[in-house]
Amino acid sequence: MAETRTETHAAPDLDDFWHRCRAALDGLPEEPPEAWAFGATPEHADGLLALVLAGVKTATSSSLWDCEHTGEPVPTVGELSIILDGRGAPRALLETTSIEVVPFGEVTEEHAAAEGERDRTLASWKAIHERYWREHSENPRGYADDMPVVCERFRVLYPGPG
Repeated sequence: MAETRTETHAAPDLDDFWHRCRAALDGLPEEPPEAWAFGATPEHADGLLALVLAGVKTATSSSLWDCEHTGEPVPTVGELSIILDGRGAPRALLETTSIEVVPFGEVTEEHAAAEGERDRTLASWKAIHERYWREHSENPRGYADDMPVVCERFRVLYPGPG
């Protein structure tokens, strides 16, 4: 399973989830951050979310070309995100801790392991992501060996009820 930021219509319980986050964590803004799900399908969203909640997945990656094509801004350090499950229910509050944009071929073993998928090797990461961007890219260029990849690290600030 690879991932991309897939915006999802907020579930009716988004306001309740944000209220619980604000009650648990000091200093959060009044307005909730963007809510989105990992992956291209509800099954991907649920599988990747499970890795996040288990503490296995602490990183994600996206195509800079997709961001440019759709107008979606590149995440920034300190940015908050509400992560949705495959049904669109809010399940976790994440904070971006680092961003690095590198060519596909320069993604590191460390980043691949932090994404937490399959055997957590760079070879596996490359196979998963090449296939994903060939099949699900939102830009006409799709995949290329030298494509810029946004490597994002994050931490879970608040795990919601499951």
